[in-house]
Amino acid sequence: MGQVSRSSFRITRRQTLARLGALPALLALGACGFALRGTAQLPFSQIYISAPDSSYIGAQLRRYINSTSSARTVEDARLADAQIQLMSERRQRNILSLDASGRVREYELLAEFEFRVHNGKGTEFLPPTELLLKRDLSFDDASTLAKGQETELLYRDMQTEAVQQILRRVAAIERR
Repeated sequence: MGQVSRSSFRITRRQTLARLGALPALLALGACGFALRGTAQLPFSQIYISAPDSSYIGAQLRRYINSTSSARTVEDARLADAQIQLMSERRQRNILSLDASGRVREYELLAEFEFRVHNGKGTEFLPPTELLLKRDLSFDDASTLAKGQETELLYRDMQTEAVQQILRRVAAIERR
């Protein structure tokens, strides 16, 4: 057998002590009721998503519902227990700040979504609801192409966040 050097023993011992030092913090988090969010348990078994085929948020809603919950999306609205209707999606870019020469230094990106949840037969589970998400984007004329790509990534991030917010709101619906 090979020899274990004294310095490798110290590193292992330090790592062990560091892990033991984190143990009280983890126990405190568990004791206070902290738990990871996990998947949303939706109160419906079959959901129809009313959104254009080209809608990124509609596709994401379908994917999240089918992969992370016991509910399934259906292609026929008549078979659904509930319908999530995406009423509008809007993007906006506002100037936040200018430099001394009047060039844009920072933008505010806005993504606005409006949706409602109903059963298609007159019962409204969730009235028209608006989500407004914001992100700030620093801007530099020298990197216009990169900033364009960053803008698209930020909008995608806001769409993903909107999908998660919609699912949390649907999960909070109490069926009567």
